[in-house]
Amino acid sequence: MTVTGDVTGRNARTANARVAARTEAEGDCGLAEVTLPAGSPTPANVAMYPKAPLPTERPPASRELLSHVDVLGTPETTYDADVAAAWLEKVGDPLPVYRGPRAWVHPAFYLDQANRALDRNVRVGPWIHVESRVRHLGGARIGETLQTRGRVRSVYERRGREYVELDLLIVAADERPRPVAHVVHTAIFKLPAVESTAPAC
Repeated sequence: MTVTGDVTGRNARTANARVAARTEAEGDCGLAEVTLPAGSPTPANVAMYPKAPLPTERPPASRELLSHVDVLGTPETTYDADVAAAWLEKVGDPLPVYRGPRAWVHPAFYLDQANRALDRNVRVGPWIHVESRVRHLGGARIGETLQTRGRVRSVYERRGREYVELDLLIVAADERPRPVAHVVHTAIFKLPAVESTAPAC
């Protein structure tokens, strides 16, 4: 894999860059727009993201349901050596910084946990991840337990597609919970029905 990047803008508050990844076999396979603040990031208030139990039975996702969700149930995952090994195998990342007893949690794992915040709270059929805006607040290490806390930020429809936007805080669940990443996660949870043109049997 080859990763390239260019600075696309800079001002007194931020620097912006575009980063692209490609492989010889697949060509372009990833694109990220990155913003680096000029100063320290605004701290996240963990108290604004309470922990809540996951539903015993997940209801089917709908605009009506998601519009009235206050606090999402909290998926919890211990990122131990086995979870780390399986994840690194899945994403194919050989960097040593993510391997070993005190290695860092792979940052792509936070997006996987954002997906769990949706599909562990509601039943979804075929759905599409649209985008995620991630603000990294501090790393987590192998052996730590991660909680994905959050709420529904908005629900809307566009061209027959039903969208949900989640406001999530990923927390390392120590004695004093520590914010690791803030994620604004957008997904299409319902696609428009497709009319069949096939003849009836």
